[in-house]
Amino acid sequence: MKHIKWIFVVYAILAAMSIMGIGVAIGEKSLLGVIGSILALILIMGFGFKTKAKYRANGQI
Repeated sequence: MKHIKWIFVVYAILAAMSIMGIGVAIGEKSLLGVIGSILALILIMGFGFKTKAKYRANGQI
């Protein structure tokens, strides 16, 4: 079994929380909350993909 890359677990949890935030904001009818959650999701996913590319370039994945 390979070692767990904890940074990716953190990114996944944060992304899931952002998706939940979108649902909560829709429930509260908050356009600002929806936009903020979508932006947070895009940033978190971007950092995750950037980190994965960095690990892959270094041969750690």
